[in-house]
Amino acid sequence: MSVQAAAGRRAGAKSAIIHPLWVRITHWINAVAIIIMILSGWRIYNASPLFEDFDFPNEITLGGWLAGALMWHFAAMWVLVINGIVYVTLGLIGGRFRRKLLPIRPADVLAEVKAALTFKLAHEDLSVYNAVQKLLYLGVILCGVVVVLSGLAIWKPVQLQELTFLFGGYDIARYVHFFAMAAIVGFLLVHVVLALLVPKSLRAMIAGK
Repeated sequence: MSVQAAAGRRAGAKSAIIHPLWVRITHWINAVAIIIMILSGWRIYNASPLFEDFDFPNEITLGGWLAGALMWHFAAMWVLVINGIVYVTLGLIGGRFRRKLLPIRPADVLAEVKAALTFKLAHEDLSVYNAVQKLLYLGVILCGVVVVLSGLAIWKPVQLQELTFLFGGYDIARYVHFFAMAAIVGFLLVHVVLALLVPKSLRAMIAGK
């Protein structure tokens, strides 16, 4: 292979699209909707706490009061549901989920965790997810489904009594909703930290390359 051809291939690899436009659009819409839901959800939680002597500072909540928080929460919920359906549908039809998130092997997860703890985790090829990323992304998608379904069970416990029953009743559905939310918050914290540590991953989610 000539030097020019090799250089061309390297240039092509650098300019290759890592995240197509639909992934970037749905990603940022999801991010905004989830943040609004979390902050308004904390205000809703404060109106009827699950845990004694634990509530969220009003400064980091959204809505100002219970009715206002509910309006923000439900508005963002429908955005999240519609956008999430688009994201999952396109991911399944186009085969992106299969290529990016499967397979997940326990041995690979353990190896990647060890590499991360020893600061030896590679980030050269952003188009390939490591085992931990695959596990986290699949996990947060599952948490998203659970948080929406448990939220519906809490919102309409009579009209959707079968769904509420599947969660073990209204009270247990509230706990499921809370812990699913906590898992999503944990994911977001890790996600943001990693994006700051590997800035090119953030650029790829903005520009696609």
